[in-house]
Amino acid sequence: MAQTREDCLACHSDKSLTTERKGKSTSLFVDEAVLAKSPHKMFVCVACHVGFDAQNLPHKERIDPVNCRTCHRDAGVKHTFHPQLAKASGTNGAPAVSCKQCHGTHNVDSPKLTGSKFHAANQPASCGTCHENVRDTYVHSSHAKAFSEGIKGAPHCISCHQNGVTRVQAGEDSTKLKIKQEKLCLACHLDDPNVRSRISPTAGFIASFQASVHSAALDRGNGKAANCIDCHGSHEMKKGSDPSSRVNKFNIPATCGRCHQEITEQYTYSVHGAAVSKGIDAAPVCTDCHGEHNILRHTDPKSPVARGNVSAQVCSPCHSSLKLSQKFGLASDRFKSFADSYHGLATEAGSVEVANCASCHGVHDIKPSSDPSSRIHKNNLAATCGTCHPGANENFTKGSVHVIVTEKQEEVLYFVATAYIVLIVVTIGGMFFHNLLDFIKKSKKQLMYRRGLIPRPPVAHRLYLRMSLNERIQHGALLISFITLVLTGFALKFPEAWWVWPIRSVSPLMFELRGVTHRIAAVVMVLAGLYHSYYVLFVPRGKQLIRDLLPKLQDVNDAVAVLKYNLGLSPVKPKFGRFSYIEKSEYWALIWGTVVMSVTGVILWFDNTFLGLLTKLWWDVARTVHYYEAWLATLAIIVWHFYFVIFNPDSYPLNVAFWKGTLTEEEMDEEHPLELEEIHRREMIAALEEAKSEGESKKTQEVVSDLDDERS
Repeated sequence: MAQTREDCLACHSDKSLTTERKGKSTSLFVDEAVLAKSPHKMFVCVACHVGFDAQNLPHKERIDPVNCRTCHRDAGVKHTFHPQLAKASGTNGAPAVSCKQCHGTHNVDSPKLTGSKFHAANQPASCGTCHENVRDTYVHSSHAKAFSEGIKGAPHCISCHQNGVTRVQAGEDSTKLKIKQEKLCLACHLDDPNVRSRISPTAGFIASFQASVHSAALDRGNGKAANCIDCHGSHEMKKGSDPSSRVNKFNIPATCGRCHQEITEQYTYSVHGAAVSKGIDAAPVCTDCHGEHNILRHTDPKSPVARGNVSAQVCSPCHSSLKLSQKFGLASDRFKSFADSYHGLATEAGSVEVANCASCHGVHDIKPSSDPSSRIHKNNLAATCGTCHPGANENFTKGSVHVIVTEKQEEVLYFVATAYIVLIVVTIGGMFFHNLLDFIKKSKKQLMYRRGLIPRPPVAHRLYLRMSLNERIQHGALLISFITLVLTGFALKFPEAWWVWPIRSVSPLMFELRGVTHRIAAVVMVLAGLYHSYYVLFVPRGKQLIRDLLPKLQDVNDAVAVLKYNLGLSPVKPKFGRFSYIEKSEYWALIWGTVVMSVTGVILWFDNTFLGLLTKLWWDVARTVHYYEAWLATLAIIVWHFYFVIFNPDSYPLNVAFWKGTLTEEEMDEEHPLELEEIHRREMIAALEEAKSEGESKKTQEVVSDLDDERS
């Protein structure tokens, strides 16, 4: 019985021992010295060579093939049974690659040995004996270069393929395989500190792929979604700085086009694609806009290409760059003009519907305005505007789209804006100077009262009607609507202001609510104005009100006299009637401001209609007037009206006439002495008339009584 190695070698140590197989002579010689070096040296021959009758020697000519997986149960299955290779080799499903074809037979070496065929350093060459095309590709890759330089963590064949991670085969689940490939790449680039410390992208950048739209699609079971290999390649993986790399900037459109073919075709004919094809590296490619590993859906609010982000995060960095504008002759003020426009302000404030750069210029098909197929070509501009403004006509295009208010670019708007700025500075500056002098004079007087340096004039404890209930309701409607208009209007113009941000952060719908609230407040103010017109035209008290508010020459004299008094040039303070030049100027400024804001507000509200009627230029004029008139009105209320009803030392902390409707005798004597004198005069006349009437009545009674006495 042949049980030991010596028994087998009794025959197989003969170098002349051969057998004829398929017309070829095959040696059956076994070198005992080779066996002694093999990791299998502790096994006897029959541990591997089974399937023969040891009682009947010599054994049959062909015994069963050695099954290495009897011991090596965890060996990979791809080479043990490779369907495509099996078909190519004509084995009809039989194993195309056996263990011994790679590892040898009796001369098996441990892969741990330096000279072993499958030691890490020798794997590319060893595997390449069969996989020549793959080997030739791999040797030029960044992985192979790092591996040849002995960099720790650089991958070789087994590093990637030992777990069956290879190309998709017929019948295999591509999604599961792609996810497995993704995890394999991350196992080195994210989890291996030796690799992570040597690569330029940060760990966060690498890990961000797992939150990307591609990774999310894979997790949902979409086998067509891209993973690491789809973009970077497998055996041919190269750094982005390599001109032949799939992720080199100039190759990225083609790489993305493997999945996004239609989009890539649009991009190719765009102004950006044309620039890239000319080798201009400053022109954007897919990753410049969408990101690289961290690509998110355009509907994701965190995505740079989301509606609210695309203008500021994608378009602005290039089109606001002074360096690029000088190099390529681009206008560097385009984003600033957009940011200052209604579209830009609404976008920044959180609107999800307002137009952004892409809405007008396109997304992947951006072309210059000189191109007849461009969305912003003069022949197509009305149609482009019409996507948001139904019924847009030619007048929509009459005026600059990107408005820059300078004397050279927009002469009309520049004149309007400049005139208003001068008006605001002069008017509000004059108000401030006037009130500062008034504050100093009155503060000194109040201080002298408190210190007892001068006695307070004796006054009666009476209340005088200043505002009727009707007038107080009108004032309340005006007060609430005006403050609401100021807050909601400037919230659009200054969406990043500290008092706006907490409101914006509540919900994206807050922007829409802001607009609705602004319009409701505007309607309330207009209705209050219309009712006030009826009040002063048809109601007796209103008629008297408007007569008392009419400007007179004396108002000018009073203003000059007050200035002299506050400057110490005159010891006498002028006396005012029911309304001084202070109230009159404020009232008529309010009337003017209400009319201007109402007219321009209607134009801005019904933009489609008035853009078509007035042209965009005059719509911009209305917008400019509306903005600066809002500043003028707001500052006037704060500097002028709030001073006299709140900060005025004679009224501080608050004149409550707007609430109670009355003024005290002291307030009347200080602010409206002529009116108080007139009230006292009328009361005296009434008293005299009453006394006279009572006296005549008494004398008559005495006469009648005397007559009665005579008759009796």
